[in-house]
Amino acid sequence: MGTTTLITFIVYLIGMLGIGVAAYRLTSNLSDYVLGGRRLGPGVAALSAGASDMSSWLLLGLPGAIYAGGFGGAWIGVGLAVGAYLNWQFVARRLRNYTEVANDSITIPDYLENRFHDKSRVLRVVSAIVILLFFTFYTSSGMVGGAKLFESSFDLSYSTALWIGAIVTISYTFLGGFLAVSWTDFVQGILMFLALIAVPVVAVSELGGWNSAVDAVGNIDPSYLNMVQGVGVISIISSLAWGLGYFGQPHILVRFMALRSAKDVPKARFIGMGWMIVGLYGAIFTGLFGLAYINAADTATLDSIGAVVNTTDGGMQMLADGEKIFISLSQILFHPIIAGILLAAILSAIMSTIDSQLLVSSSALAEDFYKAIFRRNASEKELVWVGRFAVAGIALIAVLIAQNPESSVLELVSYAWAGFGAAFGPIMILSLFWRGVTTAGAVAGLVSGAVTVVIWGDFLSGGIFDLYEIVPGFIISTILIVVFSMFGKPSPEVKAEFEAAAKK
Repeated sequence: MGTTTLITFIVYLIGMLGIGVAAYRLTSNLSDYVLGGRRLGPGVAALSAGASDMSSWLLLGLPGAIYAGGFGGAWIGVGLAVGAYLNWQFVARRLRNYTEVANDSITIPDYLENRFHDKSRVLRVVSAIVILLFFTFYTSSGMVGGAKLFESSFDLSYSTALWIGAIVTISYTFLGGFLAVSWTDFVQGILMFLALIAVPVVAVSELGGWNSAVDAVGNIDPSYLNMVQGVGVISIISSLAWGLGYFGQPHILVRFMALRSAKDVPKARFIGMGWMIVGLYGAIFTGLFGLAYINAADTATLDSIGAVVNTTDGGMQMLADGEKIFISLSQILFHPIIAGILLAAILSAIMSTIDSQLLVSSSALAEDFYKAIFRRNASEKELVWVGRFAVAGIALIAVLIAQNPESSVLELVSYAWAGFGAAFGPIMILSLFWRGVTTAGAVAGLVSGAVTVVIWGDFLSGGIFDLYEIVPGFIISTILIVVFSMFGKPSPEVKAEFEAAAKK
């Protein structure tokens, strides 16, 4: 990386830390730290939800998947777009209202305990355990993405690059909590949006225009332009099923809870979906046309950015690590200052998700373990500091998991996404729309969803078992919630609260 690019990159990092310091001055209690005092406007909430959702997966994982396998990988994008829309349309408003009615709940475990009036605290503890389990893997995926960025850009060892990325993200999350995370996500979301437009547009221009770019990809392999060729039914179902995950992602759901008013949901939905669809198209075209550009690039150009290239049996040259295609195009196609901004956009995607995940995890430890079990009379200041130290501790565990340089961003994300989607998705939907759900049903759904994902994903493979683990997890969780709830009925207080939330 040139000096100009490096300076641009450093200025960005300093700006993010500055936001963390500013938010630190506005954070006085746990509600501020984990939910921002419920004062997010629609624009900040929408871009924060989008940026924390998409992560390094959007700029590294998805372009890498398209680069390696062609347009067939775009089915994931279709599933995600549909899932995100349904989440905004049906869950956002109800959750914002219900969490306020349910004793002003500030975390997902807090909401579930208050929603079912669970005095045993079993729901709170089980949901917190699920959050900590899967967010550790999810955070690790971001650490891997950050390491790949710093490794490629600064010519560092993987291990050194991993620690630098982790320290930067931990710092501003540790200081400013939810406000720092949301404000930085807003800035990062804009940066990601612009980057995902700029890179594929310039790549297409360099290839001679749209028709020439499409022809170049087709000449390499016509199947790369076909969404169904070579893609099996199970693969398509698995890709579309990514959309189910939205209903159970704690770091996205808390954005709905933090809106200043349920009336802001339509505007936030419009902004969020517009951002997402453009971003998905940009990522897909980056991978697709990046294939043609890298194949046509001369050796000197590739050597100038230190790209590791392999030659296939057919004579095509491809990056050894396809997940670095966005990084490579940014360095080749743009002036060093712009390249620095585009590389900062990749770090934005990574940081915006890691910070949200760390924050939800820290709130689970502070609010759902420390306060609920050990220190019920803990002061607000004490809980904020417990949350801060939890951020550092969880991040360190994630770094240790990410130590393997062969780790795939997409694989780590898919595992955690499935875990949250199957464990929390069914109970979040049913708790908002069915008054008959009971505590026993909620616990059964949480546990069965998480366990199914772990068993299916880690111990079963081949044939029908190649189906993405979120599908069986979501189905089994839903069935058990209904079955267990049929053996009991909610109290009159719970029913009355359900009606009050539904009328808001």
